[in-house]
Amino acid sequence: MRKFTYEQLHQFSNNIFAAINLNTTDANLATKVLLSADLRGIDSHGIARLVGYVRLWEAARINSKPNIRITHQTPSTATIDADAALGLIAAPKAMEIAIEKAKQVGTGWVCVNNSNHFGIAGYHAMMALENNMIGIAMTNASALVAPTFGKEKMLGTNPIAVAIPAGKQPPFVADFSTTTAANGKLEILQRKNLDTPTGWVQDENGASTTDANILKKGGALLPLGGDREHGSHKGYALGSIVDILAGVLSGASFGPWAPPFPAYIPLPQNMPGKGLGHFFGAMRIDAFAEAAVFKNNMDIWIERFRATTPIHADVKVMIPGDPEREAEADRIVNGIPVVDSVFDDLQKLAAKFNIPFC
Repeated sequence: MRKFTYEQLHQFSNNIFAAINLNTTDANLATKVLLSADLRGIDSHGIARLVGYVRLWEAARINSKPNIRITHQTPSTATIDADAALGLIAAPKAMEIAIEKAKQVGTGWVCVNNSNHFGIAGYHAMMALENNMIGIAMTNASALVAPTFGKEKMLGTNPIAVAIPAGKQPPFVADFSTTTAANGKLEILQRKNLDTPTGWVQDENGASTTDANILKKGGALLPLGGDREHGSHKGYALGSIVDILAGVLSGASFGPWAPPFPAYIPLPQNMPGKGLGHFFGAMRIDAFAEAAVFKNNMDIWIERFRATTPIHADVKVMIPGDPEREAEADRIVNGIPVVDSVFDDLQKLAAKFNIPFC
Protein backbone atom coordinates (compact mmCIF):
# COMPACT_ATOMS: atom_id res chain seq x y z
CA MET A 1 0.00 0.00 0.00
CA ARG A 2 1.19 3.49 -0.89
CA LYS A 3 0.16 6.92 0.29
CA PHE A 4 -0.37 10.02 -1.81
CA THR A 5 -1.20 13.59 -0.93
CA TYR A 6 -4.61 14.99 -1.73
CA GLU A 7 -2.94 17.39 -4.15
CA GLN A 8 -1.24 14.54 -6.04
CA LEU A 9 -4.45 12.58 -6.50
CA HIS A 10 -6.39 15.75 -7.32
CA GLN A 11 -4.01 16.65 -10.14
CA PHE A 12 -4.08 13.15 -11.59
CA SER A 13 -7.85 12.73 -11.34
CA ASN A 14 -8.43 16.17 -12.81
CA ASN A 15 -6.16 15.31 -15.75
CA ILE A 16 -8.01 12.05 -16.38
CA PHE A 17 -11.41 13.75 -16.38
CA ALA A 18 -10.02 16.34 -18.79
CA ALA A 19 -8.74 13.50 -20.98
CA ILE A 20 -12.28 12.14 -21.35
CA ASN A 21 -13.34 15.58 -22.55
CA LEU A 22 -14.84 17.19 -19.47
CA ASN A 23 -14.45 20.95 -19.47
CA THR A 24 -12.25 22.56 -16.81
CA THR A 25 -15.10 23.41 -14.46
CA ASP A 26 -16.68 19.96 -14.62
CA ALA A 27 -13.33 18.17 -14.30
CA ASN A 28 -12.56 20.15 -11.14
CA LEU A 29 -16.02 19.47 -9.71
CA ALA A 30 -15.89 15.75 -10.48
CA THR A 31 -12.46 15.49 -8.90
CA LYS A 32 -13.56 17.33 -5.76
CA VAL A 33 -16.58 15.05 -5.30
CA LEU A 34 -14.61 11.89 -6.06
CA LEU A 35 -11.75 12.60 -3.65
CA SER A 36 -14.08 13.69 -0.85
CA ALA A 37 -14.68 9.96 -0.40
CA ASP A 38 -10.97 9.20 0.03
CA LEU A 39 -10.55 12.07 2.46
CA ARG A 40 -13.45 10.84 4.58
CA GLY A 41 -12.12 7.28 4.67
CA ILE A 42 -14.71 5.85 2.26
CA ASP A 43 -12.09 4.28 0.00
CA SER A 44 -14.62 2.23 -1.97
CA HIS A 45 -16.06 5.37 -3.60
CA GLY A 46 -12.97 7.48 -4.20
CA ILE A 47 -10.00 7.24 -6.53
CA ALA A 48 -10.62 3.48 -6.81
CA ARG A 49 -13.72 4.31 -8.89
CA LEU A 50 -11.85 6.44 -11.44
CA VAL A 51 -11.11 3.57 -13.80
CA GLY A 52 -14.79 2.56 -13.70
CA TYR A 53 -15.90 6.02 -14.82
CA VAL A 54 -13.42 5.91 -17.70
CA ARG A 55 -14.75 2.52 -18.80
CA LEU A 56 -18.32 3.86 -18.75
CA TRP A 57 -17.18 6.76 -20.93
CA GLU A 58 -15.46 4.35 -23.31
CA ALA A 59 -18.70 2.36 -23.51
CA ALA A 60 -20.55 5.60 -24.47
CA ARG A 61 -22.62 5.43 -21.29
CA ILE A 62 -21.25 8.72 -19.92
CA ASN A 63 -21.73 11.95 -21.83
CA SER A 64 -18.79 14.28 -21.16
CA LYS A 65 -20.61 17.28 -22.68
CA PRO A 66 -24.09 16.94 -21.15
CA ASN A 67 -27.00 19.35 -21.40
CA ILE A 68 -28.26 19.05 -17.82
CA ARG A 69 -31.70 20.61 -17.77
CA ILE A 70 -34.86 21.02 -15.70
CA THR A 71 -37.78 19.22 -17.33
CA HIS A 72 -40.45 19.98 -14.70
CA GLN A 73 -40.61 22.28 -11.69
CA THR A 74 -42.66 24.11 -9.08
CA PRO A 75 -41.40 26.77 -6.63
CA SER A 76 -40.14 24.04 -4.27
CA THR A 77 -39.49 21.08 -6.58
CA ALA A 78 -37.75 20.15 -9.82
CA THR A 79 -37.02 17.15 -12.00
CA ILE A 80 -33.76 17.13 -13.94
CA ASP A 81 -32.63 15.17 -16.99
CA ALA A 82 -28.86 14.75 -16.55
CA ASP A 83 -28.30 13.78 -20.20
CA ALA A 84 -26.10 10.81 -19.20
CA ALA A 85 -23.69 13.05 -17.29
CA LEU A 86 -21.28 11.83 -14.67
CA GLY A 87 -23.28 11.66 -11.46
CA LEU A 88 -20.32 13.44 -9.86
CA ILE A 89 -21.37 16.50 -11.89
CA ALA A 90 -25.15 16.12 -12.14
CA ALA A 91 -25.68 15.55 -8.41
CA PRO A 92 -24.03 18.70 -6.99
CA LYS A 93 -25.72 20.80 -9.68
CA ALA A 94 -29.08 19.33 -8.67
CA MET A 95 -28.35 19.96 -5.00
CA GLU A 96 -27.54 23.59 -5.81
CA ILE A 97 -31.01 23.92 -7.34
CA ALA A 98 -32.59 22.38 -4.23
CA ILE A 99 -30.69 24.87 -2.05
CA GLU A 100 -31.77 27.83 -4.19
CA LYS A 101 -35.40 26.74 -3.99
CA ALA A 102 -35.09 26.37 -0.23
CA LYS A 103 -33.73 29.90 0.00
CA GLN A 104 -36.88 31.13 -1.73
CA VAL A 105 -39.64 29.02 -0.18
CA GLY A 106 -38.13 27.19 2.81
CA THR A 107 -37.50 23.75 1.33
CA GLY A 108 -36.28 22.45 -2.00
CA TRP A 109 -36.69 18.96 -3.48
CA VAL A 110 -35.02 17.81 -6.69
CA CYS A 111 -34.98 14.44 -8.40
CA VAL A 112 -32.69 13.47 -11.28
CA ASN A 113 -32.95 10.89 -14.05
CA ASN A 114 -30.60 9.83 -16.85
CA SER A 115 -27.56 10.05 -14.58
CA ASN A 116 -24.69 7.82 -13.43
CA HIS A 117 -22.93 6.86 -10.17
CA PHE A 118 -22.62 10.02 -8.04
CA GLY A 119 -19.87 9.18 -5.55
CA ILE A 120 -20.62 9.41 -1.84
CA ALA A 121 -24.09 10.63 -0.90
CA GLY A 122 -22.64 12.55 2.04
CA TYR A 123 -20.88 15.10 -0.18
CA HIS A 124 -24.15 16.24 -1.71
CA ALA A 125 -26.07 16.34 1.57
CA MET A 126 -23.28 18.35 3.20
CA MET A 127 -23.58 21.08 0.56
CA ALA A 128 -26.60 22.36 2.49
CA LEU A 129 -24.67 22.91 5.73
CA GLU A 130 -22.99 26.17 4.74
CA ASN A 131 -26.41 27.62 4.00
CA ASN A 132 -27.84 26.85 7.46
CA MET A 133 -29.86 24.04 5.94
CA ILE A 134 -30.41 20.35 6.50
CA GLY A 135 -29.37 18.33 3.44
CA ILE A 136 -30.67 14.99 2.21
CA ALA A 137 -29.26 12.92 -0.65
CA MET A 138 -30.02 9.46 -1.96
CA THR A 139 -29.56 7.46 -5.14
CA ASN A 140 -30.56 4.16 -6.61
CA ALA A 141 -27.86 1.92 -8.01
CA SER A 142 -27.24 -1.20 -10.07
CA ALA A 143 -29.17 -4.19 -8.78
CA LEU A 144 -26.99 -6.28 -6.46
CA VAL A 145 -29.33 -6.80 -3.51
CA ALA A 146 -31.89 -9.56 -2.99
CA PRO A 147 -35.07 -8.59 -1.13
CA THR A 148 -35.82 -10.47 2.09
CA PHE A 149 -36.76 -14.08 1.22
CA GLY A 150 -35.72 -13.56 -2.43
CA LYS A 151 -32.99 -14.97 -4.67
CA GLU A 152 -32.97 -12.35 -7.43
CA LYS A 153 -30.93 -9.16 -7.35
CA MET A 154 -33.63 -6.46 -7.37
CA LEU A 155 -32.25 -3.35 -5.61
CA GLY A 156 -29.03 -1.39 -5.43
CA THR A 157 -27.15 -0.57 -2.25
CA ASN A 158 -29.24 2.64 -2.40
CA PRO A 159 -27.51 4.96 0.10
CA ILE A 160 -29.10 7.68 2.20
CA ALA A 161 -27.24 10.71 3.57
CA VAL A 162 -28.53 13.36 5.96
CA ALA A 163 -26.42 16.34 7.05
CA ILE A 164 -27.56 18.53 9.95
CA PRO A 165 -25.69 21.67 11.07
CA ALA A 166 -24.85 22.42 14.68
CA GLY A 167 -23.43 25.47 16.44
CA LYS A 168 -20.03 24.98 18.08
CA GLN A 169 -20.01 21.26 17.37
CA PRO A 170 -19.23 19.67 13.99
CA PRO A 171 -22.32 18.72 12.00
CA PHE A 172 -24.23 15.47 12.28
CA VAL A 173 -23.62 13.58 9.01
CA ALA A 174 -25.20 10.17 8.48
CA ASP A 175 -24.15 8.51 5.21
CA PHE A 176 -24.99 4.83 4.86
CA SER A 177 -26.06 2.18 2.40
CA THR A 178 -29.32 0.34 2.96
CA THR A 179 -27.46 -2.97 2.79
CA THR A 180 -25.46 -4.68 5.50
CA ALA A 181 -22.37 -3.66 3.50
CA ALA A 182 -21.87 -1.66 0.32
CA ASN A 183 -20.50 -3.38 -2.78
CA GLY A 184 -17.33 -1.31 -2.45
CA LYS A 185 -16.61 -3.12 0.82
CA LEU A 186 -16.71 -6.40 -1.08
CA GLU A 187 -14.31 -4.99 -3.66
CA ILE A 188 -11.89 -4.02 -0.89
CA LEU A 189 -12.04 -7.56 0.55
CA GLN A 190 -11.51 -9.02 -2.93
CA ARG A 191 -8.35 -6.95 -3.36
CA LYS A 192 -7.10 -8.26 -0.01
CA ASN A 193 -8.22 -11.86 -0.72
CA LEU A 194 -10.37 -11.90 2.42
CA ASP A 195 -13.81 -13.34 3.24
CA THR A 196 -16.82 -11.28 4.24
CA PRO A 197 -18.37 -11.37 7.70
CA THR A 198 -21.49 -13.53 7.99
CA GLY A 199 -24.65 -11.69 6.99
CA TRP A 200 -23.27 -9.61 4.13
CA VAL A 201 -24.05 -11.87 1.16
CA GLN A 202 -25.91 -14.94 0.01
CA ASP A 203 -25.22 -17.45 -2.78
CA GLU A 204 -27.34 -18.07 -5.87
CA ASN A 205 -29.65 -20.35 -3.86
CA GLY A 206 -30.16 -17.83 -1.06
CA ALA A 207 -27.85 -19.59 1.40
CA SER A 208 -25.54 -17.58 3.63
CA THR A 209 -21.90 -17.39 2.50
CA THR A 210 -18.74 -15.44 3.26
CA ASP A 211 -17.35 -15.53 -0.30
CA ALA A 212 -16.36 -11.97 -1.22
CA ASN A 213 -16.58 -12.93 -4.91
CA ILE A 214 -20.09 -14.35 -4.67
CA LEU A 215 -21.70 -11.62 -6.80
CA LYS A 216 -19.70 -12.91 -9.76
CA LYS A 217 -21.16 -16.38 -9.12
CA GLY A 218 -24.84 -15.43 -9.10
CA GLY A 219 -25.09 -14.42 -5.45
CA ALA A 220 -26.42 -11.21 -3.97
CA LEU A 221 -25.84 -8.63 -1.29
CA LEU A 222 -28.24 -8.65 1.66
CA PRO A 223 -30.40 -5.78 2.91
CA LEU A 224 -29.40 -4.03 6.13
CA GLY A 225 -29.95 -6.55 8.91
CA GLY A 226 -28.76 -9.55 6.92
CA ASP A 227 -31.76 -11.85 7.54
CA ARG A 228 -35.36 -11.62 8.69
CA GLU A 229 -34.50 -12.44 12.30
CA HIS A 230 -32.11 -9.48 12.41
CA GLY A 231 -34.42 -7.02 10.67
CA SER A 232 -33.52 -7.36 6.99
CA HIS A 233 -37.13 -6.50 6.10
CA LYS A 234 -36.37 -3.00 7.42
CA GLY A 235 -33.28 -2.66 5.26
CA TYR A 236 -35.32 -3.95 2.31
CA ALA A 237 -37.94 -1.28 3.01
CA LEU A 238 -35.33 1.48 3.24
CA GLY A 239 -33.72 0.42 -0.04
CA SER A 240 -37.14 0.31 -1.68
CA ILE A 241 -37.98 3.82 -0.51
CA VAL A 242 -34.76 5.12 -2.06
CA ASP A 243 -35.46 3.27 -5.31
CA ILE A 244 -38.96 4.75 -5.53
CA LEU A 245 -37.98 8.35 -4.73
CA ALA A 246 -34.76 8.36 -6.75
CA GLY A 247 -35.86 6.03 -9.54
CA VAL A 248 -39.61 5.76 -10.03
CA LEU A 249 -40.43 9.37 -9.10
CA SER A 250 -37.59 10.88 -11.13
CA GLY A 251 -38.23 8.92 -14.31
CA ALA A 252 -34.98 6.97 -14.02
CA SER A 253 -34.62 3.22 -14.42
CA PHE A 254 -35.40 1.36 -11.21
CA GLY A 255 -35.26 -1.98 -9.45
CA PRO A 256 -33.55 -4.70 -11.51
CA TRP A 257 -33.41 -2.38 -14.54
CA ALA A 258 -31.05 0.18 -12.96
CA PRO A 259 -27.95 0.32 -15.19
CA PRO A 260 -24.93 -1.57 -13.80
CA PHE A 261 -21.76 0.29 -12.86
CA PRO A 262 -19.33 -2.17 -14.50
CA ALA A 263 -19.21 -1.18 -18.17
CA TYR A 264 -18.71 -4.78 -19.31
CA ILE A 265 -22.15 -5.85 -17.99
CA PRO A 266 -24.84 -5.40 -20.66
CA LEU A 267 -27.69 -3.02 -19.92
CA PRO A 268 -30.93 -4.78 -18.91
CA GLN A 269 -33.49 -5.29 -21.65
CA ASN A 270 -36.77 -3.35 -21.80
CA MET A 271 -35.58 -0.80 -19.26
CA PRO A 272 -38.27 1.55 -17.93
CA GLY A 273 -36.98 5.09 -17.41
CA LYS A 274 -33.54 6.52 -18.14
CA GLY A 275 -30.25 5.95 -16.34
CA LEU A 276 -29.69 6.11 -12.62
CA GLY A 277 -31.82 8.38 -10.43
CA HIS A 278 -31.06 10.63 -7.50
CA PHE A 279 -33.19 12.50 -4.95
CA PHE A 280 -32.14 15.58 -2.99
CA GLY A 281 -33.64 17.76 -0.30
CA ALA A 282 -32.62 21.04 1.31
CA MET A 283 -34.50 22.43 4.31
CA ARG A 284 -33.85 25.89 5.66
CA ILE A 285 -33.73 25.65 9.44
CA ASP A 286 -35.43 29.01 9.93
CA ALA A 287 -38.39 27.71 7.94
CA PHE A 288 -39.13 25.61 11.03
CA ALA A 289 -37.45 27.26 14.01
CA GLU A 290 -35.00 30.00 14.97
CA ALA A 291 -31.69 28.81 13.53
CA ALA A 292 -29.55 29.87 16.50
CA VAL A 293 -31.81 28.04 18.96
CA PHE A 294 -31.85 24.89 16.84
CA LYS A 295 -28.08 24.85 16.42
CA ASN A 296 -27.55 25.37 20.14
CA ASN A 297 -29.88 22.47 20.85
CA MET A 298 -27.99 20.36 18.32
CA ASP A 299 -24.81 21.12 20.29
CA ILE A 300 -26.53 19.89 23.43
CA TRP A 301 -27.76 16.77 21.63
CA ILE A 302 -24.32 15.98 20.22
CA GLU A 303 -22.48 16.60 23.50
CA ARG A 304 -24.91 14.43 25.45
CA PHE A 305 -24.73 11.52 23.02
CA ARG A 306 -20.94 11.65 22.97
CA ALA A 307 -21.05 11.52 26.78
CA THR A 308 -22.97 8.23 26.74
CA THR A 309 -21.42 5.76 29.15
CA PRO A 310 -19.48 3.36 26.90
CA ILE A 311 -19.68 -0.41 27.17
CA HIS A 312 -15.87 -0.58 27.02
CA ALA A 313 -13.83 2.28 28.42
CA ASP A 314 -11.46 2.33 25.45
CA VAL A 315 -14.24 2.58 22.81
CA LYS A 316 -16.03 5.92 22.95
CA VAL A 317 -19.52 6.61 21.68
CA MET A 318 -19.53 8.69 18.49
CA ILE A 319 -22.17 10.51 16.51
CA PRO A 320 -22.63 9.97 12.77
CA GLY A 321 -19.91 11.88 10.93
CA ASP A 322 -17.26 11.58 13.65
CA PRO A 323 -15.27 8.71 12.07
CA GLU A 324 -15.22 10.41 8.67
CA ARG A 325 -14.18 13.75 10.16
CA GLU A 326 -11.32 12.09 12.04
CA ALA A 327 -10.23 10.27 8.88
CA GLU A 328 -10.18 13.54 6.94
CA ALA A 329 -8.08 15.29 9.58
CA ASP A 330 -5.57 12.44 9.46
CA ARG A 331 -5.43 12.06 5.69
CA ILE A 332 -4.97 15.75 4.98
CA VAL A 333 -1.77 15.56 7.05
CA ASN A 334 -0.55 12.00 6.49
CA GLY A 335 -1.81 11.23 3.00
CA ILE A 336 -4.43 9.03 1.36
CA PRO A 337 -3.70 5.28 1.26
CA VAL A 338 -4.00 3.52 -2.11
CA VAL A 339 -3.92 -0.29 -2.18
CA ASP A 340 -1.72 -2.03 -4.72
CA SER A 341 -4.53 -3.15 -7.04
CA VAL A 342 -5.91 0.39 -7.28
CA PHE A 343 -2.38 1.74 -7.79
CA ASP A 344 -2.00 -0.67 -10.70
CA ASP A 345 -5.29 0.52 -12.20
CA LEU A 346 -4.18 4.15 -11.92
CA GLN A 347 -0.86 3.36 -13.57
CA LYS A 348 -2.72 1.76 -16.47
CA LEU A 349 -4.91 4.85 -16.79
CA ALA A 350 -1.80 7.02 -16.80
CA ALA A 351 -0.31 4.95 -19.62
CA LYS A 352 -3.58 4.90 -21.58
CA PHE A 353 -3.82 8.69 -21.66
CA ASN A 354 -0.06 9.43 -21.47
CA ILE A 355 -0.55 11.33 -18.22
CA PRO A 356 2.08 11.26 -15.43
CA PHE A 357 0.85 9.56 -12.26
CA CYS A 358 2.05 11.42 -9.19
